[in-house]
Amino acid sequence: MTHPSTLPEPGASLPPTPPAATRAARRPWLRSPIATRIVTGALVLWAAVTLSFVAVQIAPGDIVSLLIGEQLSTPEIQAAIRQEWGLDEPLYLQYLHYLWRILHGDFGRSYVLNTDVAPLVIGQLWPTLKLTGAALVVTIVFAVGLAVLTAGRRWGGRAASGLELLLASTPSFWLGIMLLFVFSFTLKLFPVAGDRGFSSIVLPALSLGLAQGAVIGRVLRKGIERALDEPFALTVRSWGIGGLALRVRHALRHAALPAVTLAGWLVGGLLSGAVITEQVFGRPGLGKITVDAVLAKDMPVVLAIAILSAAIYVVLSTAVDLLYLLIDPRLRERRA
Repeated sequence: MTHPSTLPEPGASLPPTPPAATRAARRPWLRSPIATRIVTGALVLWAAVTLSFVAVQIAPGDIVSLLIGEQLSTPEIQAAIRQEWGLDEPLYLQYLHYLWRILHGDFGRSYVLNTDVAPLVIGQLWPTLKLTGAALVVTIVFAVGLAVLTAGRRWGGRAASGLELLLASTPSFWLGIMLLFVFSFTLKLFPVAGDRGFSSIVLPALSLGLAQGAVIGRVLRKGIERALDEPFALTVRSWGIGGLALRVRHALRHAALPAVTLAGWLVGGLLSGAVITEQVFGRPGLGKITVDAVLAKDMPVVLAIAILSAAIYVVLSTAVDLLYLLIDPRLRERRA
């Protein structure tokens, strides 16, 4: 209840409302976590595009020669590049022209491959996303399963800790070679290379997802063990709920937030690791065209892949941030 002495006298003017608070009250969408995250993601993408433009401008040598790569230069090709990049215009107009092209999905032309860059990169995007998604499933299943089954168990926790340390210390490409040797060359259970159905994605997804799952599983197991010592766990046990049900239905949700935070950081590792894993298993995707573009000095393709990778990372990290609101209702109440 408000004390009478704190009420303003009749006719007295109220203190001015801060401008920021007024704007937030008039436009509640400013406080929306979704709107905030979308704006942040757009700024990150703008920074990635700007850095790609700056990289071309500050690279040593002539810009035309840099964009042509190892392709033989002809007057026609040079004129096409100057027109495409607006190299005869002031620098700020070149930058605005570049932003406008990228905004419309125009990444220029690869004169090494004699084709437009956008169809080339997008055509190889789906195999990489498919591998990254399969590896993410492996990561989640392995981390959650290992953490739930071994949390709070003395010998199980020690064994899981040793396995997690081994997997986290093993490069994904080396693990992929070992999986190929055992399951493809020796047991002949999976194909050696290519993208021919479900069986061809199992080993690449395992080699890419197990290491990430080991890192997340360790964090998740520690979180479950802390949650099991909380007062709410004692209350749940008094209801007759224990064992696996207590871990999955109650402790796991309390322990998930730090693991989800870490998973957001590791999404980029999955995407970059997929490029290397594709080379080991001979799969189509961004890995092959990235390596070929770097070796051929095909700068338009390299820039397009860098921008596209940044866009994928922004989308996935935004999804992870919004997942917080589903896991912890307190965050929704705090931002309401």
